[in-house]
Amino acid sequence: SRYCIELANRGKIDEDLNSIFNSIREAAKVIAKLVNTAPLQQAELLGLQGEINVQGEDQKKLDVITNDVFKNALRYTGKLGTLASEEEDEPVDGSVGGSEAIPLLSDEFADTGKYICVFDPLDGSSNVDAGIPVGTIFGVFEEPSPAECELPADLSKGLSEEQQRCLAGTLQPGKSLVAAGYVLYSASTELVLTFGQGVVGFTLDTSIGEFVMTRPSIQIPPRGKIYSANTGNIGEWDQPMREYIQTIRAGKGETDTPYSLRYIGSMVGDIHRTLLYGGIFAYPADNKNQDGKLRLLYEGAPMSFIMEQAGGKAITGHSRVLDIPPVGVHQRVPVILGSAEDVEECKKFFDESNDPALK
Repeated sequence: SRYCIELANRGKIDEDLNSIFNSIREAAKVIAKLVNTAPLQQAELLGLQGEINVQGEDQKKLDVITNDVFKNALRYTGKLGTLASEEEDEPVDGSVGGSEAIPLLSDEFADTGKYICVFDPLDGSSNVDAGIPVGTIFGVFEEPSPAECELPADLSKGLSEEQQRCLAGTLQPGKSLVAAGYVLYSASTELVLTFGQGVVGFTLDTSIGEFVMTRPSIQIPPRGKIYSANTGNIGEWDQPMREYIQTIRAGKGETDTPYSLRYIGSMVGDIHRTLLYGGIFAYPADNKNQDGKLRLLYEGAPMSFIMEQAGGKAITGHSRVLDIPPVGVHQRVPVILGSAEDVEECKKFFDESNDPALK
């Protein structure tokens, strides 16, 4: 896009990163079309694939298809060393290998670059059947030098040398992200991204098949009036989180204003609304999921990076999400993010807790 070209001309991003985002943009167009036509092609696109992914979740047909779309688009940039997806058991090499399905056009396409892309190709895919908004989440890291790749001993068991290299590259804290974004497939297709210098938003103009900048500078309001969480689990939450939600819901918080509940159940949709209108989004830990349920690398970290770049904050309850060093590709983490003042108020409840497990 012209936005990325302009950033490259100013030296804010390099040509490799520009190429990666060109591929992400094109993959998003394909996925948007698949999501929109899924109800018309139910046999081919909807329903279960018949397999279970590494998360222990039943894979939808669209999960598998969109994962292939995103992965192949990124591989053809020739600028990625490693890819890590929610739908893959382990990180995979970012280089392109020739095959009947994807022929190797030239040696240039076999190159690998210095970047790593982590992504969830279709977050909230279980909602597609009902026409509820879904999305793609992605983050980009720089690949560390070999000297910086240190793997815990237990992570090397059963992994090939190549898998170990891939794994070392992906296990970086969110503060090391160089770019992140998401695509919301809803009434319109919205692409929101950051290169670490603020957040911008684009809308897909289907008449010309291009993303057009519609939000040149997204800033989350410092305080909101909405909370977004699955309160059906409130009885299972940690006490500080439970007390915070009960407090703001009753209008007894710092603003003395009752907060309203808005919850789609699709992370990208809920966070997009929170980013634009303010408030707080939470998927906290509970008795059943003591480490939370969202994946750190390709859900928690990219969304937290976007939120902080827009002026918001993101915590687990007691610590900053972007400071957490991953110990596994599919590691889960509690996430509380949104308007800075709302998140700060929530954190006070955790800071005042006497529960040693929350420190």
